Amino acid sequence: MSFVTLGALLVALLVGAPIAAHLLRRRRAEERPFPPARLVPPTPPTARRRSLLEDRALFATRAVSVLALAVLGATPLLRCSHLSLSRRAGASVALAIVIDDSLSMRARTDGAEGAAREGRSSQASSRFERALTAARELASGLAPGDAAALVLAGAPARVALASTTNLAAVSEALAAAAPSDRATDIDGALALARDLLRGLPQSDKRIVLLSDLADGTPGAPPISGTPDIATWVPLQELEATGQDCGIVRADRSGQKARVRVVCTAASTAARGPDIAVAQRDGGADVPLAAGASAAGASAAAGRSLEVRAGDAVLGKVALDPALRAEELSIDLPAGAPEILIAALTGGDAIAEDDRAPIISAGGPLSIAVVVDPATTHVETGGPPPLEQALSALDLDAQIRPLPSVPEHADELAAHAGLIVDDAPGFTPEVRRSLAAWVERGGVALLTLGQRAAAAPLGAGFEPLVPGVVRWSASPVPGVDPATAGWLGPSAPGLADVAPRGRATLGAEASEGAEVLARWADGAPFLVRRPLGRGVVLFMTLPLSTEESDVALRPAFLSLLDGFVGAARARGGARRLSAGEVWTFDGYHDVKVERVRFDRDGAPQGSRSREALPVAEVERRLRVSPPLAGLYELTLDGERSTRVVSVPEREIDLRPRRVAESARAAELGGMAASIDGSPYVALLLLGLLAVELLLRSIAGRQEPAEGRAS
Repeated sequence: MSFVTLGALLVALLVGAPIAAHLLRRRRAEERPFPPARLVPPTPPTARRRSLLEDRALFATRAVSVLALAVLGATPLLRCSHLSLSRRAGASVALAIVIDDSLSMRARTDGAEGAAREGRSSQASSRFERALTAARELASGLAPGDAAALVLAGAPARVALASTTNLAAVSEALAAAAPSDRATDIDGALALARDLLRGLPQSDKRIVLLSDLADGTPGAPPISGTPDIATWVPLQELEATGQDCGIVRADRSGQKARVRVVCTAASTAARGPDIAVAQRDGGADVPLAAGASAAGASAAAGRSLEVRAGDAVLGKVALDPALRAEELSIDLPAGAPEILIAALTGGDAIAEDDRAPIISAGGPLSIAVVVDPATTHVETGGPPPLEQALSALDLDAQIRPLPSVPEHADELAAHAGLIVDDAPGFTPEVRRSLAAWVERGGVALLTLGQRAAAAPLGAGFEPLVPGVVRWSASPVPGVDPATAGWLGPSAPGLADVAPRGRATLGAEASEGAEVLARWADGAPFLVRRPLGRGVVLFMTLPLSTEESDVALRPAFLSLLDGFVGAARARGGARRLSAGEVWTFDGYHDVKVERVRFDRDGAPQGSRSREALPVAEVERRLRVSPPLAGLYELTLDGERSTRVVSVPEREIDLRPRRVAESARAAELGGMAASIDGSPYVALLLLGLLAVELLLRSIAGRQEPAEGRAS
């Protein structure tokens, strides 16, 4: 508040003037007839008694008038600003508001971060709450004829409200928005927002991005708009700053708890693609931005990792001040309870990632691989391309090469996914065990080649792949990219694949299945076939580098990524990241509940469990948990526990760059709220009229009293 504003408000002290005026007002003493007084000569009076507050209504009117006068003087000087759009010649606007609801947006603003680090409480709001307030301010400035949409930028990006001219629906959608523990998907959210705005009749189309810009890719191209749709990043105060340490994984194996802790540098330490250094992390080199080592040290300095059972601490280890990413091991005492919590002491930018439930035998996802190294070798040496690709993707999966497909279901039960390259058919025993494993939720990927077509008598692929597999020269080269959307942006890379031959399938192989990609002549290239609670994917090309180079193309990495994701979603892993999807094929009664814990880490009981909605998409039951924590699943009466963790890249608080065009003043800014001076002036006029009326009434009463006396 400025000195001029304060001076204007000090006029309110003059409210004491009416008090003094009423108390000092003198009036003629009241006369009472006294017969003996006629015998005494009259003496002029030298003083009159002071009156008390007699006309309270008149006094109250004058006091309120003085206060209103002070408000009137200060109103033009007060600036209650709010976010607003700048319109082009008053034209209607098509607006898409993108709100980042990821984990990093839970960081507190203003002085709350420092208070948390020092162990003090703070009532400051989070970045998400500030973004939501700004979105409401923009929505309140919309006028009839404007269109608005709402997109949430937590991965995967989602449309919370499609483009609409119903402004009440915008307010309802904003009221339903809530923070989550998802990763950030700014690029995906902006792409969705552009799709929602294209085709609208308004010529002025804009996207407003309300995000801390920390999406784990600080070196990505700057955020900017397109020639037809402008992008505005208005609030620099939301930009990610500060330091954070978080628990991204906590597993229990026997009498040991293994907890992965990641600490990141301050966002100001590195902006953009700075020179990186490497720090040894369990045998692997981890890239760090310049300056991140020193800044990351302060994030972990003086802090410890504890394993708790309720309010009891079962184990504790101090964090290395230079910790960047490390898996810490803590010995557990004998008889430790089943439910344990890993927690970091102290405070940092984000409190929600400082605790995580510890689960038994969580471990990485197990993917079994059956491949012949002799047919899929590469000239540079090393493991087969399939194993190299799975390792390069870093999908938190453990690759287990097998010499052959196990014949017993018990051997397959330890794996969530199975990849078999060009097998010469399966024996009846293997087919039965494979089918039973898939029906219980397993995911299999079969590549069919020349050996598959030459299966000996009694060997085959039924019921995994119905019909007969044949091998012949490829009549046309290339895969049709328009039919390969499941492979993502890398699908066009298969358009020029020219294999020496390919497998052909009968029509029965596609019955009840989904063709994910087709050859240029329409024949199936990649097919997904559900079987019980699991799924079988089969491709009509082997992985042999002598037949084609498909295993060396980026689209093959997309195929493996989708395969591992399907294995994880179907329950192959007891842990997944917030925002990923559990898919329950073959189940009819599905119930998912999040278990809440109290401050000491103990479960709060069944009454505090939060049930998640189960959606049916394409006749498949799906659940997408938005928050990290412990979940209880009831699948057709069978109960199990799973864990949702925070995405590791979300702890990186280095923001992306923003193009100058996205900060342009002509797009909008902070505007003053409506001036209340006219309303206060009208109030003053009304008070003046009331005062005149009261004085008129009082003037009439005094002569009447004089005549009566």
